[in-house]
Amino acid sequence: MRKLLGLAGAMALAACGQQGTTGEATAVAAPVAGKAPPAGKAWSDVVSATPEGGYRMGNPDAPLKLIEYGSRACPYCAKFDEEGFPALKDGLIKAGKLSYEFRDYPIHGALDLAPILLGHCVGADAFFPMLDQMMRNQQELLKNVEPVARQAQGQTGPQVALIFAQGLGYLDFVKQRGLPEPRARQCLTDPKAIQAVADRYQAANQQYNVAGTPTFILNGRKLDNVGDWAQLQPALKAAGA
Repeated sequence: MRKLLGLAGAMALAACGQQGTTGEATAVAAPVAGKAPPAGKAWSDVVSATPEGGYRMGNPDAPLKLIEYGSRACPYCAKFDEEGFPALKDGLIKAGKLSYEFRDYPIHGALDLAPILLGHCVGADAFFPMLDQMMRNQQELLKNVEPVARQAQGQTGPQVALIFAQGLGYLDFVKQRGLPEPRARQCLTDPKAIQAVADRYQAANQQYNVAGTPTFILNGRKLDNVGDWAQLQPALKAAGA
């Protein structure tokens, strides 16, 4: 908890990103089969919380299961949200071949805390729309990081979350998108929710040794040196997409 809520990582925006090449040959699997969505729905409408603290979109029984460990303050994650997520949503997710799960990973420590708490405050139906809006408006929301981080020095978890939420404009941002302010403040100061962020951070490190964002897990296997849509596509094709 102390490491997560410390401010040392709040300025380290360059810590996110895993750019590079895969550097390894992979046998190509047979093409996977799709599945029709429930009557009257698209697979992109099927969203549920997972036991690991993420949210999954798509066919829960899809043969391809993709997990992204991402940060709402990471420009590489915002780039994937702009380039990769729409392609997945309109392609493999729509066809019922792939489910996509986003798990928040607070790589920047305190800087990530407020947007995570607010992003999980809206519920399953609004989770991905809010995530997408935060990613699309990331540069504007993060333009005053330095003075806000100085203001938060020496504060504890709930106070840190409130300072960043107010100072960076996240509180007004979610209010404008339908989240009532009393509910938002309740989520920002909920000690159980803050502890859950820390616990999931530790679990990700223990299970997958997550070292940067975005980190992708495909059918239980961490994809090394895959940090953007161009690098992810060959891995998906090799798995039968």
